[in-house]
Amino acid sequence: MEEDNNKSKSTAKSVKEKSSSSKKTSNVNKRLKKDTKEKLMNSKNEEIIIENIQPIEKEVEKKTKKQNSLFSKSKLKIIPLGGLNEIGKNLTVFEYENEIIVVDCGLAFPEDEMLGVDLVIPDISYLEKNKDKVKAVLITHGHEDHIGAIPYFLKKINVPVYGSKLALGLIKVKLAEHNLDKQTKLVTIEPRQVIKFGKFKVEFIRVTHSIADSMAIAITTPVGTILHTGDFKVDYTPIDGGYIDLQRIAEIGKEGVTLLLSDSTNVQRPGHTMSERSVGKELDRLFTNCNKRIIVATFASNVHRMQQIINSAVKFKRKVAVVGRSMVNVLAVSQELGYLNAPEGTIIDIDKINLYNPEQLVIITTGSQGEPMAALSRMSAGEHKKVQITPDDMIIFSSSAIPGNEKSIGKVIDELEKLGAEVIYSQIADVHVSGHACQEELKLMLSLVRPKYFMPVHGEYRFLKQHGQLAVDTGVPKENIFIMENGRILEIDKNSAKMTTQVTSGIVLVDGLGVGDVGNIVLRDRQLLSENGMIIVVISLDRKTARVVSGPDIVTRGFVYVRENEPLIEEIKEVAKKELSKCEEQNVREWSVIKSRVRESLIKYIYTKTKRQPMVLPILMDVDMDKK
Repeated sequence: MEEDNNKSKSTAKSVKEKSSSSKKTSNVNKRLKKDTKEKLMNSKNEEIIIENIQPIEKEVEKKTKKQNSLFSKSKLKIIPLGGLNEIGKNLTVFEYENEIIVVDCGLAFPEDEMLGVDLVIPDISYLEKNKDKVKAVLITHGHEDHIGAIPYFLKKINVPVYGSKLALGLIKVKLAEHNLDKQTKLVTIEPRQVIKFGKFKVEFIRVTHSIADSMAIAITTPVGTILHTGDFKVDYTPIDGGYIDLQRIAEIGKEGVTLLLSDSTNVQRPGHTMSERSVGKELDRLFTNCNKRIIVATFASNVHRMQQIINSAVKFKRKVAVVGRSMVNVLAVSQELGYLNAPEGTIIDIDKINLYNPEQLVIITTGSQGEPMAALSRMSAGEHKKVQITPDDMIIFSSSAIPGNEKSIGKVIDELEKLGAEVIYSQIADVHVSGHACQEELKLMLSLVRPKYFMPVHGEYRFLKQHGQLAVDTGVPKENIFIMENGRILEIDKNSAKMTTQVTSGIVLVDGLGVGDVGNIVLRDRQLLSENGMIIVVISLDRKTARVVSGPDIVTRGFVYVRENEPLIEEIKEVAKKELSKCEEQNVREWSVIKSRVRESLIKYIYTKTKRQPMVLPILMDVDMDKK
């Protein structure tokens, strides 16, 4: 019993101690809860469930990490839509999150197989789908391969255009032709001027080229600085005194450049590009003691060259006339903006050239590339209304041949020689220098900028590849060089760069007022017509019975000379009649089936007979015999 009592006392004591301990713990917990709740209530005016404090903190931490992760995933996209693996049609897209800026918007000239096509412009379908993101178009300089497609672009995406005074002056002429001049915002920029577009900060930097006011563009982004050189060369004695800003380029390089995009046009030429001033000396030499009329063909947009021709003309007391619509436009804009200087009375109207002796005249003309409709080509064919070529003419080609134009230029030179004119071109005299950097200048640019990544632009594939090798030679790791193609996306973040997916890109053909309505099928038909001609088969059928009422009659264009091939035409008629008789016997009344069968039978017969494949077009005309 005593033992039981002791056990009972001991148990009661233990319970009491436990209760006391539990009470103490409870009080501590209450104070902890109260203190924690007060602290949390001071920072957030909401009901706090104490038991969930730890999980909430973990959730907030998770959320913050997720947000940081999402932020770090934002990448800069560089998307060339033109200018790679080709000459011309330059257009590059820079996209970061919900903002896009576009650098240049140029055109290319049609290739030989693009029959009837006037211009080739970039396909901007990707930008049209993202038109709300596009903030501006930035122009590096005023050459056609960089500004020629601007009117077509602005018709679909109307955004401000930023560029130098001369580039915008030339663009304004184009916009007026398309009735866009009053609805487009043009913003003139100066070298070293900085403009912000959301997360993009853009700086324009002066470079030298074959046109005044050429610019490189430095684009500062959240992932780093991108430098786009535009077209450039290093000319230490430029005509207009606008020296390339190597100091600023070096400063940007020192600050750190993530990606360099650099002009590859002349990468295959070793050494340095000659200064534009060297052409002036050669022109003076040719003008000296020349008693002939001098006609100089050059690129319409080469204002520096035009200035040097005028300088030589003034020095040798000659008047200057200008021929060619594009040349006249550039001259007017350049004079108005102060980029071209000529003493009063030097430049005369082309209608007044007959008032002067040959030795008193210089004519500046378009057509240096042998373009069929250009002024010089029409002169060589004797078709120009105001200028006739005679043995008293010396004609200077102050230009180089754009790849693919060599035959056309050679043909024009031959025709001019046949008319007795003296023809001077770059193989005979140093009457042209390039506006693009050669290998040593490209190396200089790479050495000054020291980019982390490199992307060669403006050139065919072999040019881009060779430029990539130059970059390796100057210290850029091979794995950091990206030989891109139009439409391919280059994604860059702070730690890496890689080529990813492809967007829609390609070409849009401009034929007269039609934009994009000429495609591969139309070009194929034009090619077929140009090579083999066309045969039209006209057949009149009874509307109800589909029986032949009259015909078939055969009309040909570009196939054979009908008068000398009447037997062949009669045979073609007979083949068509036989096929029509078969259709009638088999009770075929579907006009589409009749057309198809006549076409197929004639194609087979004509190929068997002539080994030619002309386009065959059956035309079925319905006649209501009941009315008769």
